[in-house]
Amino acid sequence: MSALLITGAAGFIGGHFTRLLSAARPQLKIVALDKLTYAGDLTAIRPLIDTGRIEFVHGDICDGPLVGRLLQQHTVRQIVNFAAETHVDRSIAAGSAFVMSNVVGVQVLLDAARRHGVERFIQISTDEVYGSLPEDRPDLKFTEDSPLLPNSPYSASKAAADCLVRAAFQTHHLPAIITRASNNYGPYQFPEKIIPLFVSNLLQGRRVPLYGDGLNIRDWLAVEDHCAALLRVLDDGRPGETYNIAGGHELTNRQLTEMILKAMNRSWDQSVELVADRPGHDRRYAVDSSKIERELHWRPHHDFKTAICRTIAWYVENEKWWREIQIRTSRSS
Repeated sequence: MSALLITGAAGFIGGHFTRLLSAARPQLKIVALDKLTYAGDLTAIRPLIDTGRIEFVHGDICDGPLVGRLLQQHTVRQIVNFAAETHVDRSIAAGSAFVMSNVVGVQVLLDAARRHGVERFIQISTDEVYGSLPEDRPDLKFTEDSPLLPNSPYSASKAAADCLVRAAFQTHHLPAIITRASNNYGPYQFPEKIIPLFVSNLLQGRRVPLYGDGLNIRDWLAVEDHCAALLRVLDDGRPGETYNIAGGHELTNRQLTEMILKAMNRSWDQSVELVADRPGHDRRYAVDSSKIERELHWRPHHDFKTAICRTIAWYVENEKWWREIQIRTSRSS
């Protein structure tokens, strides 16, 4: 029996996709690989591991011999690569780890995929590779043909990976596909990201740190909608293509902060601290997802106002989960 390999399966989006794929393809053999860095957490996929529904392997995508053994032993024919360092602030402080995981690791996977006859390779990228859009032109959105103009070490590493994936298709005819999604939100997101960070800060009586003037704009995509799109790409996406995946709901960071404060019954004056802006902070992201909507008949289904309130409530109700992560992270730092 052939298998599908999910890398970064203990991450936020990878964990959600692993659960969706397991439910949608009950006969499919799934191998889950994760390095379990500070941001890795097995809680979301633990039931799948404990019941034997998936096989979990603790390892690094940069480990070529390990990757090769997994592909050979399990007859892996499909790879979905979520494995990545993703936090922009950390990449600004020190970028080497991002180059290793996001660039070197991707090349290791591509080389192994070519050697072992992988029939589909999905690279999970980000809208950040396109750079920034002007905030006064809401009509402008990035398309799959927009140039890659990354502005942070994180986005630069992801853009480099995208170029390697494209080269593997063009040079070696590896059946690879790239997806670029907007900002995800939902349960089990590591608490350094804005929504769980702000919720956890407020629950601990701390102020929330809002960068600059708070007017940077992001498009928000429910993680469940993102994973549903990836399932369509896995089944019917065209090799060599790139697909943008948008939530269709743009907000300034200030508007998002106001929504969180309202949901948690907190006041702006007592809860928000304006902090110095991040270096190279992109002003606006927005991607046009008409291609995946047209070709693969995918559209986001979650109502943002309902879904964001449900997400905030999840972090309020699951305080034990993120507090344990905070303790573990502080011990390892």
